[in-house]
Amino acid sequence: MNQAPTVVSVPKTPKNKGLRRRMESLKDFAFAAPALLVLGIFIYYPLLFSFYISFTNWNMTKPVKKFIGLDNYDKLLSDDLFYKVLRITFTYTILDVLLTLALGLGLALLLNVSNRVYNFMRSGIFMPYYISMVIASMIFLWIFNNQYGLLNKIIGIFGLEPINWLQDPDTALWTLLAVSIWKGVGFTMLIFMAGLRSIPLEYYEASSLDGANKFWQFLHITLPLLSPTTLFLVITNFISSMQVFQSVDIMTNGGPLDSTKAIVYWIYEMAFVNFRTGRASALVIIFFFIIIILTAVQMLVSKKKVHYEG
Repeated sequence: MNQAPTVVSVPKTPKNKGLRRRMESLKDFAFAAPALLVLGIFIYYPLLFSFYISFTNWNMTKPVKKFIGLDNYDKLLSDDLFYKVLRITFTYTILDVLLTLALGLGLALLLNVSNRVYNFMRSGIFMPYYISMVIASMIFLWIFNNQYGLLNKIIGIFGLEPINWLQDPDTALWTLLAVSIWKGVGFTMLIFMAGLRSIPLEYYEASSLDGANKFWQFLHITLPLLSPTTLFLVITNFISSMQVFQSVDIMTNGGPLDSTKAIVYWIYEMAFVNFRTGRASALVIIFFFIIIILTAVQMLVSKKKVHYEG
């Protein structure tokens, strides 16, 4: 009569536990490796290469890269145009973020009703978000045209003189803001609406019993509990606005009189029009650290200003 084979269990030694832990780590790394490879090729390597190029006088038309130290940085920081471009970029960014958030929140409060009419209105407001910035810029290039533009036709009905929207330094930046706000306010509205619907109704009911009006509820309940949503939108809109390029390139080419020359457009112009690649790379590195520092400041400020429920 055959006996069943005896199963011998191997004790779990510290060596076996360490091997198993290493195998788990390798498995986790294998899942992350494709994403890390893409990030390395398209983000980290170009950034490191730009850092290296920023210390040379390479102009992309010659293979020679002569090391010149901090000369590119010195020339940028001593150039008046650098500070003008920074001022234009920050002015555009601040106005874009504030106006987009204010309009998005107002629309979210106004359209936070579930019925067919409001659903259609929300869809219409959100639709421009799906349009590429190139197409949006072309649309507004026609709207703001000083000869046959739609906006001048409208103001002409009221007897007003046509305005040179894109050729006047006082109005050109506002035309770029109009494109960005029109395109982005729908997304901001939907994110704010999601934040509004996550606020428990009990807070409003309890405050109503204590005699609070709608304005008090907005200031002391809605705004504080929307602060995480607001922080998310401020950071994402800030980074996006700082990198404005396509609308500038299509509508104004940085003009008139450099009044719309944002920093990313200046980088493009310096590298691919004037072929001063080394100096453009130095500007990229400066711009990179500006965004990192300002984002860190926003995160530090948010620790005191952002309120999380519970």
